[in-house]
Amino acid sequence: MDAGTLGAISTVLVMVAFFGVCWWAFAPKRKKRFEEDAKLPFADDDATGKEHEQNDHPGDDSDRRN
Repeated sequence: MDAGTLGAISTVLVMVAFFGVCWWAFAPKRKKRFEEDAKLPFADDDATGKEHEQNDHPGDDSDRRN
């Protein structure tokens, strides 16, 4: 087995792995889960928004001045 054959085999294996990942990611039965996961970064915006309303200037240290 020479370098050309090994290169061809590795190319085919990587291509099969790529298509497998694409099939897994875009399978219709996983669509709902991925849509829910896409919203996770925004799930706690309400909680953090309320904290920021209470503290008008979080970087303001005027309360600590002597």
